[in-house]
Amino acid sequence: MREAVIIGGGIAGPVAGMALVKAGWRATVCEAYPAAADAVGSWLALQANGVDALAAVDAQHLVDEAGFPTRTMRFVTGRGRVLGTIGNGNPLPDGTPSSMVRRSAFYRAVRHEAEARGVQIRYGARLVDARIEGDGVTGVLADGSTVHADVLIGADGIRSTTRRIIDRNAPAARYVPVLNLGGEIPDLDLSGTGWPVDQFQMMFGLRCFFGIHPNPAGGAVWFANPVQPQEPHEGELEAITADQWRERLARLLHGDRGPVADALRRAVRQAPPDTLRPWATYDLPSVPTWHSGRMAIIGDAAHATAPSAGQGAALAIEDAVIIAQCLRDASGPDRAFAAFERLRRRRVEKIVANGNRGSNRKAAGPVGRVLRDAILPVVFRSLGKNDGAATRWITDHHIDWDAGTASSAAVEELDRR
Repeated sequence: MREAVIIGGGIAGPVAGMALVKAGWRATVCEAYPAAADAVGSWLALQANGVDALAAVDAQHLVDEAGFPTRTMRFVTGRGRVLGTIGNGNPLPDGTPSSMVRRSAFYRAVRHEAEARGVQIRYGARLVDARIEGDGVTGVLADGSTVHADVLIGADGIRSTTRRIIDRNAPAARYVPVLNLGGEIPDLDLSGTGWPVDQFQMMFGLRCFFGIHPNPAGGAVWFANPVQPQEPHEGELEAITADQWRERLARLLHGDRGPVADALRRAVRQAPPDTLRPWATYDLPSVPTWHSGRMAIIGDAAHATAPSAGQGAALAIEDAVIIAQCLRDASGPDRAFAAFERLRRRRVEKIVANGNRGSNRKAAGPVGRVLRDAILPVVFRSLGKNDGAATRWITDHHIDWDAGTASSAAVEELDRR
């Protein structure tokens, strides 16, 4: 039986393991962190195309267990003016919507499901090097041990070691000039707002972009994107205390008004300290080399997108399923990985570009804010009239597990589009 070793145990790695097992392979996932790292994390948006990709490997139930539906997004300015309401990704044909999922719970659920299906997961197994040996590839781990398989797939994130092994000149991640922080506030009462429980309230504040979403089980999920023009140096963000961030966010909200701004002020006051730990935003606009010989990269290792696209997790899951289909169908790893890249590159790079534009709108200056607030109502009205047609190419993406994705006919069809 053919065997794959997958580097990275976030979301893409275990899903790739499940898909490969379904394709008749054995799979081992090497996760650099200990299992205890599952407790770390905030929330992420999983749009309907990500749920569809999970359905291809009979794992869509994991979404319901880790989160709740989110169907629309309502945008307001810091002055309380409503810019518009749009769908939070188009639902699947059966009505399945996008979801908000607790990252740590989702990671655990995906890993446990993969293990239940026969995927071996090795914790504390950090890749440091890899080499092609005959008809296989050997990965060297930090503890000196090795793993050997027919192929090695890097699902090891934006700072991927696998990417650098495949191409020593691979580009580094690009800094996007906003920070991210936020999380869950179990005791935040939004019952008097009248907001739908499946709607995100987004605010282009005078100084910062914010979002808040009721949790149907009680409380709320929130985030903030403070502008940070210069990339933070090592240790800079960690040196700022939770209380200092609470004060900074309060200042960023000063002058904003309306129900969304009021709710966000309460969120900032009540936010647990562990939600006041910001991280920098990066993306990967284009990675020239996705594969070499028996090694390939997927997910954020190949095409990280800024969080504003809402597609990071969904694209990683799509990749995980499709690369397994390609390995199932192709006559060898080279052909499989080439077909995978042909099938994926154009789509993911377009979504990365969309995400970068969205993040830069959040960092707009005074003139940019005026133009943005004038243009966005027109954009939202257009999206509403067309029932989200402009974004259906993103969320309507469907994976048919039984289709032959690696065939020459499939690739030729893609080239004709």
